[in-house]
Formats: sequence, C-alpha cells, structure tokens
Amino acid sequence: MRRIKETASATGPAPIERSRGSGASLAAGSSVHASLANEIGMRIVRGDYPPGTILPNEAKWSETFDVSRSAVREAIKMLMAKSLLSSRPKVGSWVEPRERWNLLDRDVLGWYAMAPDREGFLRTVQEFRHIIEPDATALAAERRSEEEMAEISKACREMGEATSLAARTHADTRFHLAILRASGNELLVPLGVLIESALNNLFVVVTRETADVRHAQKLHEAIERNVRLKRPEAARAAVRRLLANTDKVIGRGSL
Repeated sequence: MRRIKETASATGPAPIERSRGSGASLAAGSSVHASLANEIGMRIVRGDYPPGTILPNEAKWSETFDVSRSAVREAIKMLMAKSLLSSRPKVGSWVEPRERWNLLDRDVLGWYAMAPDREGFLRTVQEFRHIIEPDATALAAERRSEEEMAEISKACREMGEATSLAARTHADTRFHLAILRASGNELLVPLGVLIESALNNLFVVVTRETADVRHAQKLHEAIERNVRLKRPEAARAAVRRLLANTDKVIGRGSL
C-alpha cells in the first residue's frame, strides 16, 4: 500500500466577504451572513461565549467584521434556527444552554468537530457508530442493490489507493455513508448525511494516529466482502472488529 501523506487543508471558516452598502448583490449578501454565522457559531461552540452570555449588539458585530447590520441580523437568525441563540427586543441575543443546541445540524456538528475540546465529541461519534453501524451493515448485506454495492466497493478501493490523508478520509466517509444507504432504512440515510462532517473529522484523527494503515484497510475490505457476498452476521462481526480497532487508536492517540 502506498504511504499516506498528510496534506495541508483549510479547516477554518470561510473568510467573511466585505459588502458594505446597499449595492451588494443577493448572492454576495448570502455569502456574508452565512460566513458571519459560521464565525459566531464557531466561537459559541468552542466556548468563547458560554451559555447565558449576552452577545454583542448588531452595531458591534457590524463594526467588528465590517459587514452590514442586515447581514448581522440574518446571521443571528441562522444561529437561532440552530437553537444556539435566543433573542428578545431590548435585551439582545444570548447563548442557549448546550442541551438545547441542535446537534444534528450539519453546521453545528462541523463546529464541534473543529473545536479545541473536540475529544469528548469525537468519542461520542464513535459511540454512535457502535450503536448504529453493526446492524446497519447487516441490513446492507441483506438488502443492497448492485448499484449500491458498486459504490461501497469503489469507496473501499479508493481508500486503498489513496496517497494523501484527505483522499483516504474522504473515501472512508463515503464508504460508511454508502453502507447506511444500502441498509434500506430511510431514517439512517439523512442521519448519516447529517453526521458526515463529524465522521470525516473522526477519520482524519484516526488515520493520522493509525500505525498500520494496511491493517485498517484489510478491516474495511472484510466489511466490503461480506456485504458483497450477502453475509449479514459476518458483516456485522467485521464492523465490530473495525470499531474495536478504532477504539484502540483513539485510546492511545491524542485527539
């Protein structure tokens, strides 16, 4: 197997575009408020603004990021929709308790995965995998179509051929999401897509810490083979071996 090389990648939020004035186009305005929501959301999740904190007002955000007040208002609305914030006239916006945050929101998951104290969250993702993946894979072995099998096999093959960390983890994520789709359970598909960012970040950490990438690849190939041969129990057992291996990596590594 080719050696996996880690390549630099931008993991931070997209830069906030400057769009002062009424001449900004609708597309540019959308980019500004989404980027601003991303920046504020990241700050909330990483603990810069603990629950209960009253956030700066529109004028202060506008000055800090050199954006229009309308962009600030739209960004706040986005974060309220994710249950990170509440707002009241004459009081302003404040950070909601963590238990109210929508952790199944794609953006919130992505912010959690990039936070400095992400260790606990990534371990939670691993627990989720233990609960879901063995049975989902057994279902995939029973129900998968030829097209779904082709996608699983392609992702597995591309994992083995990858020469960069980014390429391998991307293929790894696609592999597991393809299995969820092949399970035939309609609730698992959107759930898998929602945690896609968290899975990818977990796989980046695990692949970086893995001493024997070849062994990890063989574990994935065993899953692929048993799904292809329609062996539900063997597929379930193969997933459990992979998860146990990941547990060991997480246990000895530094997230």
